[in-house]
Amino acid sequence: MILSTVEMHTGGEPTRIIVDGWPVFSGKTLLDKRREAKERFDQLRRGLMLEPRGHDGMYGALVVEPDHPDADLAVLFMHNEGYSTMCGHATIALARWAVESGRVARTEPETIVRLQCPCGLVTARVAPDGTVRFESVPAFAYVLDRIAPTATWGPVTVDIAYGGAFYAILAVDSIGLDLRTSPMRAIVDAGEEIALAAAKAIPIEHPSEPDLAFLYGTILTDDGDGANGQASRNVCIFAGRQIDRSPTGSGVTARMALMAARRQVRSDEERLFESCTGAHFSGRIVRDAPAVGPRKALIVEVGGQAHITGESRFRFDADDPLREGFTLST
Repeated sequence: MILSTVEMHTGGEPTRIIVDGWPVFSGKTLLDKRREAKERFDQLRRGLMLEPRGHDGMYGALVVEPDHPDADLAVLFMHNEGYSTMCGHATIALARWAVESGRVARTEPETIVRLQCPCGLVTARVAPDGTVRFESVPAFAYVLDRIAPTATWGPVTVDIAYGGAFYAILAVDSIGLDLRTSPMRAIVDAGEEIALAAAKAIPIEHPSEPDLAFLYGTILTDDGDGANGQASRNVCIFAGRQIDRSPTGSGVTARMALMAARRQVRSDEERLFESCTGAHFSGRIVRDAPAVGPRKALIVEVGGQAHITGESRFRFDADDPLREGFTLST
């Protein structure tokens, strides 16, 4: 078996776009295909994401046929541990790839790409210079100031917000760390422990899609608001111990929804967010959305830029004992 990919990165965060060679799905809807990928083809995810073809920080996007009538293409997001419901950095990469590959015809002054994600339809706009802006699915603050008991720091106060995935969000100085000076291992340890503690202490429910009802990761922030051109740094830890090298598109969406709930940002105000690589994403609330269950929701526009780094063809030889990939625990 041979799988063909396009390699991209968004602010240093990889996106391995799988464009050919994946077996045909029998499922009709995108969520059906997501479940089928888990049940029938997970060895391919592991083989592409993990060593020797990938690494623990790899991220993937499988292009599939959409079932949404307005979508240009659909995607299944994947990482070292499983399958995401939404990914902003990969959306930025996919939108640019869709235009530059000719999958979506280029138009002026910008090209609209409609991407069906597991969490819903996402509309992206690609400028001639390759920069991308996309509108999120409805985002909302889920809970504020909830306690997650941890073994290391005792009771930790977190907010949980949804930007296509659910995140536990807190200022890193509340646990005595610093995003610029603390070792990354300490940041990762904290993100993993807090995610596990919050998931245990705070039930997660999505009113319309049970498949989306889980805590995806932790976002540790510098407690800034990204106003006045001063980017707020954050680091997202997800899928156990995976580090997002980008500012995290769905995380920016969740942070904007959280700041709106706390009346720290108004509609049409742009805010900037920075990752551990120094890459920037912008965030802007563009309009209200229909309520999600009992919660007020809004649409956030996220902006950033992705770059193509290469193309690959990966073999899966039947006699290769490591064909399904491996990881080395640290």
